[in-house]
Amino acid sequence: MAIILFVATAVLGPVRVHADATGAAPAEAAKFKEITATKETLEQLRRGGWALYMRHGRTDNTKPDRYPSVDLNDCSTQRPLTEDGLKMATQVGEEVRKARIPIGEIRISPLCRVKDTVAAAFPNQAFTLDNELLYTANLTDAEKQPIIANTRRLLSAPVANGVNRLLIAHAPNLMDLIGYFPKEGTLVVFRPKGNGEFDYIGSIPPSLWPNLQQ
Repeated sequence: MAIILFVATAVLGPVRVHADATGAAPAEAAKFKEITATKETLEQLRRGGWALYMRHGRTDNTKPDRYPSVDLNDCSTQRPLTEDGLKMATQVGEEVRKARIPIGEIRISPLCRVKDTVAAAFPNQAFTLDNELLYTANLTDAEKQPIIANTRRLLSAPVANGVNRLLIAHAPNLMDLIGYFPKEGTLVVFRPKGNGEFDYIGSIPPSLWPNLQQ
């Protein structure tokens, strides 16, 4: 029986947003209509062919990025995960495996909070550090463009059946691309359509997993 999913087609151009080093959501984020994933979404993901975007785990907003002096090799200059954030990342990884969602290529932002997230969530899987998934909130419009373009490319490029592509990065990046500021630990599902186009299918915040797995 065919499964019908409600989708939102991605906009063609970037969305101008204003965020900050603490990771707080901008006012514009309220305009985006988040779609809650369903059990049928999980069934589709088990077959592969999807692009997934995960925001890193919960962070300590009292320790913002030391922009413009952030050093990718010095985690003390970056907003860190909290202990709850590490547990959140671990939980999401466990839920993905429990749901039998096959993960193939993993590409991540080079910031420490993302590296810590992937280590907790997918400790036994290889990943690629991608500087063009860097946090966009503190960048100029010109500096953002390669990151927005790369994110669009990775969400739209076809994915083989039997696996899913996973990006782990930041909420402002997705906000810049489609106007969506996902909460920490949320897994966002996209259908790649090629040629820079994709459909937004739905979102799985950490608290939703137990209901989907029943």
